[in-house]
Amino acid sequence: MRVLFWYCDRFAWQPTLKTLDDAPEATPMACDQAVVAFIHVEPADVVDGSSAETKLVKNAKWLARKWETREVVLHSFTHLGEAKAEPAAAGTLIDRVQQRLDAAGYLAVKTPYGYFNDLALQAPGHPLARIYKEF
Repeated sequence: MRVLFWYCDRFAWQPTLKTLDDAPEATPMACDQAVVAFIHVEPADVVDGSSAETKLVKNAKWLARKWETREVVLHSFTHLGEAKAEPAAAGTLIDRVQQRLDAAGYLAVKTPYGYFNDLALQAPGHPLARIYKEF
């Protein structure tokens, strides 16, 4: 798994192009003071015994605590590496991450899965505002 975390004062999206036929209808949305995870799920991340899901949850919670926020945005971003997990398996993993964050008291929001989105972000110039992780 590869994840580019951003802390954003504001992060907004507008669904523009549906890429998966079975993706549900999507609407625009925005979040303020949120940790945004651009997530690239690889094939090894969706096999039994992978620790990638847990590491993603722990890293998102750590960064949210650093920024004193409870809001985490999960954004599928399959442009951080060559190998990609199958869309259904990657979507299921991101769903589980959302459920785990919600259960831990965070407000986890997903951008529309199966869409290209117009994105708008405003982020501070701070060392913890952009963090890249591979696990």
